[in-house]
Amino acid sequence: QVQLVESGGGLVQPGGSLRLSCAASGSSFSVNVMSWHRQAPGKQRESVAAITRYGATNYADSVKGRFTISRDNAKNIMYLQMNSLKPEDTAVYYCKLNTLGGVNYWGQGTQVTVSS
Repeated sequence: QVQLVESGGGLVQPGGSLRLSCAASGSSFSVNVMSWHRQAPGKQRESVAAITRYGATNYADSVKGRFTISRDNAKNIMYLQMNSLKPEDTAVYYCKLNTLGGVNYWGQGTQVTVSS
């Protein structure tokens, strides 16, 4: 079993920055892909960014150039650096871990609110 704990959310003004963290813990597991997703009120959950075990990354078009995903493999922590935040980035952000065995785990989510 894997536990994921997100942190770093909060209230920020437009144009500001936040860094989200996702710490993975639990019994022995092999990480394949870790990713960030978000869900705004009344909308479906969408993928924001992903990073493979080899460090390859991809981003949603809406965040390219503003968000950066990274991970510390030794500590099993994933980060999402969010710059130039916009009101439309407001959502609950979730981290997801996909194991080599094909099992998916989700965190509980952290609220990000971008407002003046």
